Amino acid sequence: MPATAEQRPRIAVVMGGLMLVMLLASLDQTIVSTALPTIVGDLGGLEHLSWVVTAYLLAVTVVTPLYGKLGDLYGRKVVLQAALVVFLIGSALCGLAQGMTELIAFRAIQGLGGGGLMVSAQAAIGDVVAPAQRGKYSGLFGAVFGVSSVAGPLIGGFLTTSISWRSIFYVNLPIGIAAFFVLARTLPSVTERRKHQIDYAGTVLLAIGLSAIILATTLGGNTYGWGSPQIVGMGIVGLLALVALGKVEQRATEPILPPALFRNRVFVVCSAVGLVVGFALFGALTYLPLFQQVVRGLSPTASGLQLIPVMGGLLVSSIVSGQIITRTGRYKLFPIAGTAVAALGLWMLSSLDESTASGVAALHMLVLGLGLGMVMQVLVLATQNAVSYDQLGVATSGATLFRSIGGSLGTAVLGAIFSGRLTSELRDKIPTGASKGTEGGVNPAQIERLPARLHDAYIASFTDALHSVFVVATCVMVVAFLLAWFIQEKPLRQTVESSAGIGEAFGAPVDTDSLREITRGLTRLVGRERTLAFIETATARAGVDLTPSAAWLLLRGGAADAPADITRLRTLPMVNPERFDEAHAELLALGHAAEHGGLTATGVATRDQLVAARTDCLRSLIDDWEPDENPELDPLVRRLAEELAQPPHGDAPAAPTPAQA
Repeated sequence: MPATAEQRPRIAVVMGGLMLVMLLASLDQTIVSTALPTIVGDLGGLEHLSWVVTAYLLAVTVVTPLYGKLGDLYGRKVVLQAALVVFLIGSALCGLAQGMTELIAFRAIQGLGGGGLMVSAQAAIGDVVAPAQRGKYSGLFGAVFGVSSVAGPLIGGFLTTSISWRSIFYVNLPIGIAAFFVLARTLPSVTERRKHQIDYAGTVLLAIGLSAIILATTLGGNTYGWGSPQIVGMGIVGLLALVALGKVEQRATEPILPPALFRNRVFVVCSAVGLVVGFALFGALTYLPLFQQVVRGLSPTASGLQLIPVMGGLLVSSIVSGQIITRTGRYKLFPIAGTAVAALGLWMLSSLDESTASGVAALHMLVLGLGLGMVMQVLVLATQNAVSYDQLGVATSGATLFRSIGGSLGTAVLGAIFSGRLTSELRDKIPTGASKGTEGGVNPAQIERLPARLHDAYIASFTDALHSVFVVATCVMVVAFLLAWFIQEKPLRQTVESSAGIGEAFGAPVDTDSLREITRGLTRLVGRERTLAFIETATARAGVDLTPSAAWLLLRGGAADAPADITRLRTLPMVNPERFDEAHAELLALGHAAEHGGLTATGVATRDQLVAARTDCLRSLIDDWEPDENPELDPLVRRLAEELAQPPHGDAPAAPTPAQA
């Protein structure tokens, strides 16, 4: 129903709460990076350092496909609140952790909730915002990911320096509790009422397979020998789980990763490139703060500031490449150029040492960020552009799933390489017993107190270990560069646009189905700057001589939820009263509106013509999806034909309804 003046502040409060929980979950992907040296110095366990990041990313990756369907079945409000409770419990436990093993386990719990926050918050947009405005709010949610990626390391460093590393987890509690009660009071309880067959078996097998493989690559050569029963056993378990996953997915009604997707060359190549790019991004973000604090002696706060060139470059190149693709329709060049530039940036970072100037290090990081930004959103766009309608939803979520898997693998594998090389270098450069006080930790303050000779030896060992990390990452990115040449460029759809943006650039996890993805595309296409053109086209097709303002009033005045006296619509927020009066006078003059405020029989008939014409226009916007072969699309376009109605001034929001999109 139309938004009243009282409802508008409520919508702002709800959206603020949703963006707040999204910010909490996305911040925790990167907020710990600048605190890692202090955490390891306090708790020990250098060889497991990467798992503080990996445990969270892996948990988020595994549960993402579940939460969207659970929200459809049981209502997004209750699912979002449950996820927030799990996240806050995990946060509190992380702050209380007394050992590295405890912290890693609690980070996994935190990730189980964090994945639900990301998915459910995005899905809940459709419960409180009208279709015509969802594009704008989706853009804001994408910006939240961008801001959190830049701000996470900085906030983590500031809290670690000013209070303690435990505060980066405790700070979630008051904010999360406030968000919980705001959403409890204001978020409507809406259920999609869609029947789902949740792929529990696939989810469990994916979690087991990924965890076993990541554990094997992390512990192999460090804690256990590569040929040890533990590593061989984990490798076999991981392999068997992934083979079983392939079998299960063939029989699942709604599989996480449908086997048919892997027959699509574009999906396969883009997923492979995305996995590698995620590998490099999260690996770099984890180990760059270590360099800044241990080698250059910066505080956690300062090391967070030093990461801004990476994320700033990523943000800028994402926006610029997106604009160029929109104007030209060409996209293959960007992942090729982006992976080449990112490989160059990683190779430049491999040269970092204690003598590297701040400006030079910033330039190296900027190059890496610029390269990554040209790749990440294009992979989602290319995938969406290459699949049929029935695969659109799972292909979109699959693309981001592989990027998340890459982040988990990259952090763990590069962590194993780092700790293995550091242990080896320390063994060679520092006499036995002389390194007492540095084993298992990289506390900058501790290292600074070492005698000059031992200090120099430790810094040299640390620099060599980081050199190995970035050399391996460079080689992996070169593989991505070679794979990018195999991306098949297809003409971009001229109807519903592929919806890649800032959220996709920063790896926002999604869980969606094809109908929801089509709705998002239509509301982005029609519900923003091109709304006026759409209304004019539909009005002309109906053969009705009405101004856009009068057409809007006729559509809204005849809606099932419209007041008996349509002049009450004049009080809607952001409706221009003068434009409304002109539109109403036009309807009166044409005999479409009655003096008592309702529509006449002629007005109702004309409105029916407008709705039919708008429906035809929307159907023409999804011709690429062959709506005649997908009957579920027809009710969607008929509903949107009425919902995508704007107030008379053209760009004000329409009524927030519980329509699901």
